Amino acid sequence: MSASGGARGAAHRAQHSSGLRALARAGYAASGVVHLLIGWLAVRLAFGSSSGSADESGAFRELASTTGGTLILWAVTVGLAALALWQLAVAVVGDPGADDAKAAGARVKAAGKGVLYGVLAGTAARYATGAGGGGGEQESLTATLLQAPAGRWLVVGVGLAIVGVGVFHVVKGWRKTFLHDLHGSGGGTVAAAVERLGQVGYVAKGVALAVLGGLFVAAGVTHDADKAGGLDDALRTIREQPFGTALLVVTGVGIAAYGVYSFARARYARL
Repeated sequence: MSASGGARGAAHRAQHSSGLRALARAGYAASGVVHLLIGWLAVRLAFGSSSGSADESGAFRELASTTGGTLILWAVTVGLAALALWQLAVAVVGDPGADDAKAAGARVKAAGKGVLYGVLAGTAARYATGAGGGGGEQESLTATLLQAPAGRWLVVGVGLAIVGVGVFHVVKGWRKTFLHDLHGSGGGTVAAAVERLGQVGYVAKGVALAVLGGLFVAAGVTHDADKAGGLDDALRTIREQPFGTALLVVTGVGIAAYGVYSFARARYARL
């Protein structure tokens, strides 16, 4: 059997593993916990709190500081890692629900999600072991990219890609196409609540990502890595705008809504 055939076989077995399927659902719940904490940190930031960063690292740091936080972080790590493995399996085997015209795009999308969840799982594991570090990773990475040939345009390209993902989230929330990711949503009042949470959550997350992408574009255009940053920098940029406090509160509440929606997704996700 070829290496590619072996990889496809392993991915196929992973897709049909009830254990991995259950853990992947737990991964959506873990994502919900992270987004709830980010939303809370964003609201605190809106009212002037300078302690902690309103991003994934800040959320993991908050968990690490609570009683039983290490156990929660390990549970989050396992869930996110399982979700990453599931998405990578979809990237290799393909999504059975996608037609041929959309199959390639679905695989690329799944691969991107797999990498993202894998990175988040690794970050959660570092905080669980007490090895979580400070910020500045984005600026360091951007500085490295800027030194590469055509690095300025590479950073601009990364920024535009992130803006595109942000716009995609806004459209997905506005048009409610996220409902296609679910097998159902409980019916009645529960369904209506899930729909509203998904709408608000996707739009708010999309706005934050679009601002984040804009920071990368600015860093590339000005050749200044300090202008780049992570989600915390994007939320601080929102706060600096006219009516920034209100805008950031709305964004934080929206991100928290995405977190609650993620719990519903853990129950009803199409896996």
